[in-house]
Amino acid sequence: MDTPARKPSKRELTHDRIVDVAARALRRRGYEGVGVAEVMKEAGLTHGGFYAHFESRDAMLAEALARAGQDSAASMREKIAAQVARGTSPFRAFIEQYLSDSHLADADGGCPVAALGSEMSRQPPELLAVSAERVRAMIDGVQRVLPPQDDAKAKAQVIAGTIVGTLQMARVLGPNAQGRAMLSAARKSLLSQYEV
Repeated sequence: MDTPARKPSKRELTHDRIVDVAARALRRRGYEGVGVAEVMKEAGLTHGGFYAHFESRDAMLAEALARAGQDSAASMREKIAAQVARGTSPFRAFIEQYLSDSHLADADGGCPVAALGSEMSRQPPELLAVSAERVRAMIDGVQRVLPPQDDAKAKAQVIAGTIVGTLQMARVLGPNAQGRAMLSAARKSLLSQYEV
């Protein structure tokens, strides 16, 4: 017989709410734009309660980055699975979802590597470690949608760098014709080079 799932405590639910708010804020405003007071206020809590949940701002940001990556990856997996169920190859589904107009417009809910990539290397060790894990997870995700081959890891690294850079540059141009054209060009190029 299955054991019923444990109901989270009020403290756990509050902690989770803070991490969710911080994850969105992190993707929206970057590392330096996320303040403890603002996160707590948006979570509907007082600033004084912060240290009951986190040792430091960096500890909160590390959890927020991990959550942002997990949430983004789960959303991508769901969208990719829907396309694959309709007969699209996993690689095509991945590229079409990552370089989509909706991902272009959704920095708050999209890939944290694209949202924070240029800032990641300048963070303290705790955040740098989580950032490096997000990059490795992205490369692994790309490798999983490629057909098995000797150089799949190297190809996945190139593709991951290409899609992140393309999304970052397209976001600078904006969710307009220029930004969408950049995504479209990258989709066509990647699919022609790597789709089997």
